[in-house]
Amino acid sequence: MTDDPRAAGARPLWRGRAIALLGILLVAANLRTAVAALSPIFAEIRTEFAVSSIGVGLLGMLPPVCFALFGLIAPRFTRRLSLEAVVVIALAVMLAGHLVRASAGSFAVLAIGSAVTFAGMGVGNVLLPPLVKRYFPDRIGLVTSLYATVMSVSTLLPPLVAVPVADAAGWHVSVGMWALVTVLAILPWLRILISHRPAHPDSDVEVETAQPAMAGRVWRSPLAWAMAVLFAVSSLNAYAMFAWLPQILHDVAEVPPLDAGALLSVYAGMGIPAGLLVPLLAARMRNVALLIYVAVAFFVVGYLGLILVPATATWLWVALAGLGPLLFPLCLVLINMRTRTHAGSVALSGFTQGLGYTLGALGPLAVGVLHQLTASWTLALAVLTATALAAAVAGSIAARPHYLED
Repeated sequence: MTDDPRAAGARPLWRGRAIALLGILLVAANLRTAVAALSPIFAEIRTEFAVSSIGVGLLGMLPPVCFALFGLIAPRFTRRLSLEAVVVIALAVMLAGHLVRASAGSFAVLAIGSAVTFAGMGVGNVLLPPLVKRYFPDRIGLVTSLYATVMSVSTLLPPLVAVPVADAAGWHVSVGMWALVTVLAILPWLRILISHRPAHPDSDVEVETAQPAMAGRVWRSPLAWAMAVLFAVSSLNAYAMFAWLPQILHDVAEVPPLDAGALLSVYAGMGIPAGLLVPLLAARMRNVALLIYVAVAFFVVGYLGLILVPATATWLWVALAGLGPLLFPLCLVLINMRTRTHAGSVALSGFTQGLGYTLGALGPLAVGVLHQLTASWTLALAVLTATALAAAVAGSIAARPHYLED
């Protein structure tokens, strides 16, 4: 699994598979838009119908919960249908969810539409690594780097445009406009299905589905559990920071709300260099332990800075904490580097992301409870630091160059 174009079997990135690359990148562009599009315009939504603080909290928990649930069951969908067919269905579900959200006249309808959208995204999360493995086995690091970067940009863009669009055209348009990106993502995969008709799971040439035996194997695999822990640490910390970082900065460093929002953008922006570089580096390293330990160090130093000297070089501690989730793109590329087959890739992707998002959903809640109990952020930040140390232990297993199928 090399990214060297001179290697045996490698061919130019675009030759015969340009539409697949376009399709992968457009799917990636859809996997975070609905998550980041709501929170900046809650004030305007509340002028139309009531949304309680509990309701806001529930909406905040929906993404990781849906990602977890549908991440675990997504491999079941690929047992009867090709990867391409399932990704089209997942995109169609996202599209339906966007339209329901855009037409919502009550909190209940908004929540239902959000859940539908996040369900489609949860399936899409799982399918992207196997699609990369199928179409770009010679460029796994490069293509993973490209789509991880697109995902980071699609996380940053909605908060920047949500308020201006809502002010100009209303919050319904601001929420619903992302349906256009989903429609664009469906087109290349429909073209592939119509013109090439991918091999059916029963094909003797290629078995791309997560067969029951493979799906069962991941539950007994130390590698799979180590990968899930790494993904969970990244997810838990990221969702906790997206939920609470502005409030933490205001309380511990007296950062004004506007500046705290800008620092949250700095935190999110660290995903762009991580998404660009980490998969490329991992694809060229025999042992990726160094990347894991560097991520742990970023977490620890960033959190210790916020605990001990929060008002000094605050931006630096935020940036370092934001580099800790480089574990996310690392896990995405390891899903393919630690499997030999498409069946293994689908199974490991579903297990890693399903269990990882399940634990990640606890991050915002745990931080909120600890703050409520102690009236301080110190214990919450200390617990987040401890979760990062757990990644170092799991990383010693995931970093070993071996395969799930072995």
